[in-house]
Amino acid sequence: MFKKVLVANRGEIALRVMRTCREFGIETVAVYSEADRTAPHVLFADEAYLIGPAPSSESYLKLDKILDVARQSKADAIHPGYGFLSENTEFAHKVAEAGIVFIGPPAEAIETMGDKTMARQAMLQTNVPVVPGTEEPIKDPDKALEVAKDIGFPVLIKAAGGGGGKGMRIVETADDFVSAVGKAQRESKSAFGDDRVYIEKYLEGPHHIEFQVLADQHGNIIHLNERECSIQRRYQKVIEESPSPFIDAELREKMGAAAVETARKCNYLGAGTVEFLVDKYKNFYFLEMNTRLQVEHPVTEMITGIDLVEEQLRIAAGLALDIKQEEVSISGHAVECRIYAEDAVLDFTPSTGKIVMLQIPDGAGTRFDGAIRQGMEITPYYDPMLGKLICWAKDRESALNRSERALREFYIGGIETTIQFCRSVIRHPVFRKGTYDTHFYAKHKTELHEDLTRTSEEVLLVAGGAVFNHEEQIKHTSQSQGSERRSRSNWVTSQWRRDQS
Repeated sequence: MFKKVLVANRGEIALRVMRTCREFGIETVAVYSEADRTAPHVLFADEAYLIGPAPSSESYLKLDKILDVARQSKADAIHPGYGFLSENTEFAHKVAEAGIVFIGPPAEAIETMGDKTMARQAMLQTNVPVVPGTEEPIKDPDKALEVAKDIGFPVLIKAAGGGGGKGMRIVETADDFVSAVGKAQRESKSAFGDDRVYIEKYLEGPHHIEFQVLADQHGNIIHLNERECSIQRRYQKVIEESPSPFIDAELREKMGAAAVETARKCNYLGAGTVEFLVDKYKNFYFLEMNTRLQVEHPVTEMITGIDLVEEQLRIAAGLALDIKQEEVSISGHAVECRIYAEDAVLDFTPSTGKIVMLQIPDGAGTRFDGAIRQGMEITPYYDPMLGKLICWAKDRESALNRSERALREFYIGGIETTIQFCRSVIRHPVFRKGTYDTHFYAKHKTELHEDLTRTSEEVLLVAGGAVFNHEEQIKHTSQSQGSERRSRSNWVTSQWRRDQS
């Protein structure tokens, strides 16, 4: 096993990786920007190195600076987390060239699956179904329009070089197609430095369902079942759960086999996620593969009992998987709510400022993966996700009840967050029935916002009461301490000081 691991990331995922490393007795190295000088991941690590100014383009995306720190600290492996350089082919190549282990797949697998058009081409050579669309990036919008007409509107325009909803447009009619291509290309260029886009058929009532896979250096590949990721805003996931309330055992087996075949096709290594779209008729299609640890990986950990970071470390160190496919079992149900620093009422506008009050829920089956603390400044430089609340229980209904209870206890003062939005979703009857799809937010936006207003008012009343009680407690304590000090004799006070010294 490794002696020292550099975590080339920040925030909750950096802490998540470092915690498992510490359990293995592995020393950790943090890198940080000027804005993150006192961030939780920096304070937690055994060593920490400044790599640049606040903007990620001048710090966390500077691969040469990170490699310099790896050499200086004598780290024998680098974990990229998610985002930033986690799916950067050049970074994976340079890490290997430096004689350092990249805790992730080979650069070739990242290149194949990270490029959406290359991934589609690879999957067309397998038995894995692929959403109808173009095999090559769009070069001539007018010719692409003819392809879109053949596929049939509505269609999706998607970025070839990245995901997360950037560079994505739904086009309902031929009249809007050419202008939508231009907008998607500009957004893709800004987000990924790559303006290539392609076309996909837009499916009816789609579910976004992904399968976690693990592949070792000895040819063993398994899947750890699915995660339902259909609750989204602006193509970004907000709530995930596992198992999916939509798919059945037969479909799960077929999709799991397709996920394993996908990983085998690209000679995958490590932890990865194969994403599918499933239409309302339960036909499934390959969407993309994320060649890294996913934000929502904890729901899989909660239902399987498998630490995915531990498996990443073991695989990268050359060890074989010690679990077979038939030994993977599901226990209970898990729900993850992403907590963003965003104002849901104002179309999820990012919120910045200081966290002046913080109450994190706990209790049975309740886990929070975050990297925040009271008094911490939330800056505009990075992704607005503050952390993830994960709740597990014996069945779906119990897990949803536990999630609603935990969200009710969760309070972050000083900035706007999605805590109450998640609570509104969890309480919605369509979500409770499990009959939702990726259009859930668009269909129920008005109802959600009405409920959000009510829950926000309720939280303000609770928070106001908490502040009042806190101030009264401080006042009472001060008065008591004052009375106690006055009642003590000088001899008792001086004797206590001698005992302490």
